[in-house]
Amino acid sequence: MDEKWSVRTKAVHGGIRRSQYGELSEAIFLTQSFAYPSAAAAEARFESPGPEDFVYARYNNPTVRMFEERIALIEGAEAAFATASGMAAVSGALLAMLKAGDRVVAARALFGSCLYVLENVLGRFGVEIVLVDGTDLDQWREALAGGAQAVFFEAVSNPTLEVVDIAAVSELAHAAGAVVIVDNVFASPVFSRAIAQGADVVAYSTTKHIDGQGRSLGGVILGRREFIHDVVEPYMKHTGGAMNPFTAWIMLKGLETLDLRVRRQAENALALAEALQGQPGLARVVYPGLADHPQHDLTMAQMGSGGTIVTLDLAGGKAAAFAFLDALKIATISNNLGDAKTIVTHPATTTHQRLSDGERERMGITPGLLRLSAGIEDAADLIEDMRTGLAAARNAAG
Repeated sequence: MDEKWSVRTKAVHGGIRRSQYGELSEAIFLTQSFAYPSAAAAEARFESPGPEDFVYARYNNPTVRMFEERIALIEGAEAAFATASGMAAVSGALLAMLKAGDRVVAARALFGSCLYVLENVLGRFGVEIVLVDGTDLDQWREALAGGAQAVFFEAVSNPTLEVVDIAAVSELAHAAGAVVIVDNVFASPVFSRAIAQGADVVAYSTTKHIDGQGRSLGGVILGRREFIHDVVEPYMKHTGGAMNPFTAWIMLKGLETLDLRVRRQAENALALAEALQGQPGLARVVYPGLADHPQHDLTMAQMGSGGTIVTLDLAGGKAAAFAFLDALKIATISNNLGDAKTIVTHPATTTHQRLSDGERERMGITPGLLRLSAGIEDAADLIEDMRTGLAAARNAAG
């Protein structure tokens, strides 16, 4: 592998290991365990396995290893550990390193399951959780003055699209002795520069853009070799959160077209945001790629793109939002994102339903808020579909 290769080339050729048959497409090694030529060989492999020595599928597997090496090359990380889901990656990265009495400072605007892990799991086990406004560096500075073992945030928040300054928060966190863990799923590996900007650990739900075709759950934790091998691997191996080989093969196939798909999705997201701005019935359009977004300049410096997600806030509230969704002909109602198909969801009644009214209000999740994940369809068709939805929403609002 030539380190000078572009990300798109690495996404096709990175981490390849071929069997004696010379297969072109990566092989799927569907096996729970591995055979040894002798008892002494088994002892040696368990005692000190080399990079090509495999022991058990919960520990490592050739197909999974290919995916881990390829995604690490794309992300610019030293190592990776592939997990069973995105939440296995987020919870694994946190639980692997924290203990009772530790302190975590996190952004308040998080996916509901991430908040659950912080407050209900880590909190129950005696870890102190401090939540701040992720876009307010003064709040980060004040919270970190008391020290912390970990800092956690979504680089682009779900679903309100607040953008956190990775470099600035990482500098404050490191001064406080904290490990910076970034959930970077909305940026995707295509637009991610999180590690170069100071993050220690990056977590992805590979279910989203990396698979990108609605087929399989998966996740991955990326970071320095010592953190992945000495902290994450022991925890994940013994608690059983590893990715299975067939899923890893699906993710490898997804990586081959990741750059092409995500860039088209981002182009469509920008086209939709620009076309929908100022339309009757819309209280606001939120997209980091628009000049009126509060963190637009930061977004362009940090990602170079506004990403693939647009948030629409319908003035007519829940009734208007439901009418909008039910009128769509191309976009699909679903709670996934990062798919080749355009997907729209109503966070207040789906992904963030279990939060209290007060928590949703603090996060900016209104009854009329919709999260739109742009697909790769024709942009003009998508714009017309959204206009159909808006017409229905206006009728519902009276």
